[in-house]
Amino acid sequence: MTNQPTGTSDGRIRWGILGTGFIAGLQTQDLIKNGFTVQAVGSRTLDSSQAFAEEYGVATAHGSYEDLVADPLVDVVYIATPHPFHHANALLALNAGKHVLVEKSFTMNAREAQDVVDLAESKGLVALEAMWSRFLPHMIRIRAIIEEGTIGEVRKVVASHNQSLPKDPAHRLNDPALGGGALLDLGIYPVSFAFDILGTPETIRASASMTATGVDRQTAAIFEYVGGQQAIVDCELDAASANRAMVIGTEGWIDIESTWYNPTPFTVHALDGSVVERYEQPVDSRGMQYQAAELERLVREGVTSGTILPPRESVAVMAAMDDIRRQIGLSYDADSTPDETPHD
Repeated sequence: MTNQPTGTSDGRIRWGILGTGFIAGLQTQDLIKNGFTVQAVGSRTLDSSQAFAEEYGVATAHGSYEDLVADPLVDVVYIATPHPFHHANALLALNAGKHVLVEKSFTMNAREAQDVVDLAESKGLVALEAMWSRFLPHMIRIRAIIEEGTIGEVRKVVASHNQSLPKDPAHRLNDPALGGGALLDLGIYPVSFAFDILGTPETIRASASMTATGVDRQTAAIFEYVGGQQAIVDCELDAASANRAMVIGTEGWIDIESTWYNPTPFTVHALDGSVVERYEQPVDSRGMQYQAAELERLVREGVTSGTILPPRESVAVMAAMDDIRRQIGLSYDADSTPDETPHD
């Protein structure tokens, strides 16, 4: 595969961080460690922004999102707020002429995702979903192995994402008003992986158990494809697992170790179980620099879509998530309300 992200930067493209929460800190650490220029941070309060800027050595702290996106020294805005606010935050940045890297899930639903993609396209800007696992070296090698025909025709993808997370009903993960539930926070990983390997499914069959607060505690789905292939994906927010994944083909299989969506080794097996390839490549930092490198590549080349995760696929993934939510009876305010309140 050509034009693979390298995980490094020449430092000329300047980043703004929108939001000061946990994920914002992780991304900022990886950016700075790998030569990216983090120019500014913006929060709803100046105190929060200044504290973040001091912790990570960011040059400028803004006391509002509006000030951040208006900063003439910022070229790209990383949207690090919870997913119910991605839509409004991304539109704000795009309307200010900034490229955006939007945390996953990309938005709350496909309608919102299409809004973001359409606006970016109309302005000639990049809107890239921060599904960081897509851009990791082991995932790029897995795609190459599949393309080379090493495991034959792919028949099945199996992937899990189960975590034991806070049980507090008021926690964001358990709050319907903040897009809580296993699917949007955890299920997005295996769902996106299924799309990555097999594309858009023809049909989806889903099942879930709900929490007392009305969000999905655990969800499982079977994706069915025109050629008879299947993807089996599951997620849970109150019980942990090894979180492995497999790609199964007619001539062998790929076993991705725990935790499959992090930088991790994998083994390619032939039908008799013998090892065809063992992949281990240490990744510096957490690995979030690779998605940033891909965005910078797109900006430098003057294009708005790459092959690893084109914007239209982010919309298709959200449409699949909408289908799953419809089947399990999970809806959010964003499904009927067009606007959101800014949030860190």
